[in-house]
Amino acid sequence: MDTTLTEARRPPTVQDTPAMPDIADLDDAVAVFTRTRHSLLHIAHRIVGSPTEAEDVVQEVWLRLQGTDRSVVHNPSALLRTITARLAMNVAQSARRRREFSASPWIPDSPGPDVTPESVAERQDAVARAVALLLATMTPRQRAAYVLREGFGYSYDGIAALLHLSVVNARQQVARAQQRLGSRRHRQEVDSVAHRRLVQAFLGAARSGELAHLERVLLADVQ
Repeated sequence: MDTTLTEARRPPTVQDTPAMPDIADLDDAVAVFTRTRHSLLHIAHRIVGSPTEAEDVVQEVWLRLQGTDRSVVHNPSALLRTITARLAMNVAQSARRRREFSASPWIPDSPGPDVTPESVAERQDAVARAVALLLATMTPRQRAAYVLREGFGYSYDGIAALLHLSVVNARQQVARAQQRLGSRRHRQEVDSVAHRRLVQAFLGAARSGELAHLERVLLADVQ
């Protein structure tokens, strides 16, 4: 029998199997992460659909790796790919839930199947109070970024494009809006017409899922 063919079919022994890198040392972990980072970004981007969100996912992967007992990791690349896929799917599902329901604490949940006129009135009142708070505390640009991000799960890329900002600036607008919500400063008088217009736009978007009109209202305030 051909010994070459026999060798090809022989199962690999321990000596034949390439040694997996040991990443117990942090410097070794950095080296492995750096080598696989491009493929991790590709995995994350394919799932979440946004370069910025993919960057966030991969950064979280690195943080997870640092907190892992790396001495028991036998295949670091496979572990990194698995963590990346799981985190990216969590991000994608979270964004979907924010679009379908309200994820922000100041936005009431959508009414259930047993909705009553009373519950509808309560929800509308809660939205009216929430919108009044946004109008009283935030600049128009901060408000637009915050509502689109926290209320409807827009990516920072999408917000940046709508507001003609950099992605970094879009993130800053949301962060500043969150700070202002918890502050008693920067309070301003609420215009009743603007308040009514934004409440109606928000309720319409929450009911139908059609966000174009809400975008126009928010952007009109910015402009």
